[in-house]
Amino acid sequence: MIEPPPPSFRWRPLSYLLVAFAVVLFALGVAERNPVPILTGFPLLLAPIVAPLIGVRRTPVVAVTGQVDGAGGTIDVVFRLTPEPPVAPGDLRVVVPTPDGVDERGPPRAALEGKRLRVDLAWSVPQPTVTSVPLPQVRWEDAVGLIERPVEVSGEPLAIERYPPELHRAGVVRLEHTIALPGETRSRAIGSTGEFFGIREATLHDPPRVINWLASARAGRRLANEYALDRTGDVLLLLDARPTPLGPTIDARLLGISRAAAYGLADAFLQEKTRVALGVYGEFLTILPLATGRTQRLRVHQMLFQTSLAAVAGPAERCAVTLRRYYARGMTTILLSPLADEESILLVPHLRRRGFHPVVLSPSFLPLAALTSDLGAEDEAIVGRVGRLLRREQIARTWRDAPAIDWVDFWSLGGFVDFLNRPTLRERGI
Repeated sequence: MIEPPPPSFRWRPLSYLLVAFAVVLFALGVAERNPVPILTGFPLLLAPIVAPLIGVRRTPVVAVTGQVDGAGGTIDVVFRLTPEPPVAPGDLRVVVPTPDGVDERGPPRAALEGKRLRVDLAWSVPQPTVTSVPLPQVRWEDAVGLIERPVEVSGEPLAIERYPPELHRAGVVRLEHTIALPGETRSRAIGSTGEFFGIREATLHDPPRVINWLASARAGRRLANEYALDRTGDVLLLLDARPTPLGPTIDARLLGISRAAAYGLADAFLQEKTRVALGVYGEFLTILPLATGRTQRLRVHQMLFQTSLAAVAGPAERCAVTLRRYYARGMTTILLSPLADEESILLVPHLRRRGFHPVVLSPSFLPLAALTSDLGAEDEAIVGRVGRLLRREQIARTWRDAPAIDWVDFWSLGGFVDFLNRPTLRERGI
């Protein structure tokens, strides 16, 4: 079905008020047979009709640039809007939707900077998150406030990236080899990614940067450099994006925290030239194949930004069976799951049966439930005690099959990174 194009302009409430007042004056003049109310109401009726023909007659175009500043949980977003003439920046009305997992610290502030309009936003993130900031919704209003026109906005959306700083140390973890011949893996990368191995005949798909032009000139044919890359093991980051009995609000917050952790872990391992794969399991499994380099980093970031909570929860066994089709047994697997229901806990033994030995990083739902609770102090203490006992039982059940870290302080993951460096992980096949 083709959607109709948006209207070129819309009347403001003031226009409807003028038309209604003019109709009342017309009715009064006809009833009393007095031309004065009719002559008075005629300009009021004519103003909303003539307003679209005066000023901006086409859809305005505005170029938007922005930047994200701040540290930790504090976020300062600045948008600068530059309209094309004859649109004045003071006639623009801007609305910036607040992304999920972000709270406002104060109202937006708008100020003129020459021919640009600057919009300052003060936000905060109570928990780690990675999310995109959509482009502002902009409309143009005439000086009197009779009509408004939608504005065509051009620009790139911004990204908010907040995750625990300790995740940068996760990349130095020595992983077990999961490839057939580690140490002699061919790579087209140059520089620190691989070391020179030899010279070979060039192919049609070789980029110019790998062509050895001096050797080609001496030999009279195209020759290319061959590189050998020494990598340790491969890492699979698996996100559990299924809904739980906790409710959509807490589930969305927990998924945002898991996305932030996966974002930081992927960056850390990719910086160490480790091959990284990503899987997101909702109703079905969405996978990103193993790869390394900057392109893989962009793919991982893009996939995480597009990840959302699934509407239907798939069975745990489906995830494990699908993983076995795409990845080799014995891969280092980091499972990010809240472990909030039976299906989440069952995912771990199913992964082990299929040859994957995960380490479970589980963001706790207890701090989020305490923030949304409206109980009294005494009732809150009882509910919190029961919640901690339930959480302890969930973690204990998971430990029967795989190491599980109860992640309570969302801004610190030093304990998890230290746990990855323990030699006992190798005894578990990790």
